[in-house]
Amino acid sequence: MNWKKSDTQGNHSPLLRGEGAGVRPRTALFFGSFNPIHVGHMIIANTMVQQEGMDELWLVVSPQNPLKERASLLADHHRLQMARRAVDDNYRLRVCDIEMHLPVPSYTVVTLAALTEKYPEREFCLVMGSDNLQTFPRWRNYEYILNHYHLYVYPRPGSERCPLADHPNVTLVDVPMMDISSSYIRQQIGAGRDVRYLLTEPVYRYLTEMHFYEK
Repeated sequence: MNWKKSDTQGNHSPLLRGEGAGVRPRTALFFGSFNPIHVGHMIIANTMVQQEGMDELWLVVSPQNPLKERASLLADHHRLQMARRAVDDNYRLRVCDIEMHLPVPSYTVVTLAALTEKYPEREFCLVMGSDNLQTFPRWRNYEYILNHYHLYVYPRPGSERCPLADHPNVTLVDVPMMDISSSYIRQQIGAGRDVRYLLTEPVYRYLTEMHFYEK
């Protein structure tokens, strides 16, 4: 399977756990439209790699979520640029653009197959919110994903515990619960309000310079 350009970007990392020792580096995949990426995303990502013994976490920027409308979605290259700026100073966080080179709408099971083929030396796992775990049975081939990949689930406001939480391949992770959403940030910007403390400084600067989400 071929891609037009490198599908991960970020700072070069030192030797990962197990590289050269026969142990597959554990790589967490955090999927999202990141429209825009905000401090809540960054806290989740950093907590996962620090707390759950992951070597790296890749932010997989999605061109289209089959369960969401596309109308308010920024162009792919702008969301990728904001994500790259957000992780630029953390070698354990990277940005993955593989879904930009796969058929749309994007489905996680297809992306997992593509990444496993391209990086057979890595052990992939998924990071998702508890709200996504509740709707997980709606995902394409969700049982295959659940049986072949570990899911690390962080709490989301208003989400109740669901039966899948007891699956052996599901780990509930204690991450600070922040009721911040990209849609809220877009709404605040559209209303002319200051959102600088909801974004990392490089993302805020880029977003402001480009006048994104303004009315």
